[in-house]
This record gives sequence, structure tokens and C-alpha cells, in this order.
Amino acid sequence: MTKREAIFPANRHSLYEAHGYSAAIRSGDLLFVSGQVGSREDGTPHPDFESQVRLAFANLDATLKAAGCTFDDIVDVTSFHTDPENQFETIMAVKQDVFNTKPYPNWTALGVNWLAGFDFEIKVIARIPAAA
Repeated sequence: MTKREAIFPANRHSLYEAHGYSAAIRSGDLLFVSGQVGSREDGTPHPDFESQVRLAFANLDATLKAAGCTFDDIVDVTSFHTDPENQFETIMAVKQDVFNTKPYPNWTALGVNWLAGFDFEIKVIARIPAAA
């Protein structure tokens, strides 16, 4: 049986300790990344929506790197949006900056009414490269 291993980025924000969860769990050659939000180091949301989305992707990138992964290793994405209709254009612009090469990962987007003060959250599953 494969034992799970907790993964944290180098400059992890305070939400992991405050809420008792790991940034990601490595299990075999898979990485299950917890929902990443546009949190600054003190755990507070960035007030500007586009900056919050970009910061969520930056936090995701730091977590992926801590496991030896990149955005190219992502196979599945789930995102959560507090106002999908009005946020869609901004999210798509950031998404296209990050995932600009085919094949794209599969993606499920969900509208929600609460994200603990945040307006966007992204969680992923990635395959860890053999060399990692």
C-alpha cells in the first residue's frame, strides 16, 4: 500500500495550519492538490478579483513545484466561483495565460455561494514525473 506524503510550498500561507490541511498529498505517482485560493502569506484574500485569481494560480504553481511538477503535469482541474457569470471573462483570460498549449487538462467549474471570503478556488490532480 502506498503511503501518502504531505507536500507544502516553500512559502506556505497560514491557512494550512489555521484550518488543518495539507497543500497537497502525494500518493504514488499522483499529486492531489487542495483547493488553492488567492491568499496572501497571512491567509487573507487579495481584494482585487483578477489579482486573486492570478495569486491562486501562483499558489498552485508553488505547490506543484514543491512536488516536482508543472502545469503540464495537471490532468484534472476543478474550480469554484462565487459569481461565475460575471467572473468568467477574467478567469478565462488567466486560464489561457497558464494553459496555453494543447492538450488542455479536463476542467470542471462550479458556482458556489461561499469560499471563506475568497471568490475563486482551484484544485487539481497531477501526475508526478518519473524523475521527481
